[in-house]
Amino acid sequence: MTKHARTRGFTLVEIMVVMVIIGITLGMASLNAMPNPQQDLQKEAQRLTLLLQLARDEAIVRNRPVTFEATPERYHFLVRNETRWDLITGDDLLRERDFKNGPLTLLLDPASAGTVNPLRITFGREPVDKPFVLVLATGGNRVAIRADGVGHFTVE
Repeated sequence: MTKHARTRGFTLVEIMVVMVIIGITLGMASLNAMPNPQQDLQKEAQRLTLLLQLARDEAIVRNRPVTFEATPERYHFLVRNETRWDLITGDDLLRERDFKNGPLTLLLDPASAGTVNPLRITFGREPVDKPFVLVLATGGNRVAIRADGVGHFTVE
């Protein structure tokens, strides 16, 4: 046996390294836990862009007009039957949805592309339609969905 028994433990440097790793991990987790309102609006616009493209394609495939109708809180899609507009049901993609973090301010340019209250955009049977810009806004954040009339939709 030796005179001096060596005690085991952590050095100050080892403890500091562990604390830095824990701090970085918590910092990354807190950034993900607090979403940015502009990013949320951007994601909502991207989701809506894909749904508008799908609605346009549905109108051409079904050979019937399909309408996007929205209020500040929610939106849905309608299909034109012989005498009336019917809500699209049984379609998981074109179902009625609430806007995430609504209510939103919706602006359509030109306003002649659809009615404004509730906002309505109709896609016809033809592959060429009128171009429009749909602006989603909440607080100080704004995102625009631009349709060129020939089936291309972009988020700006």
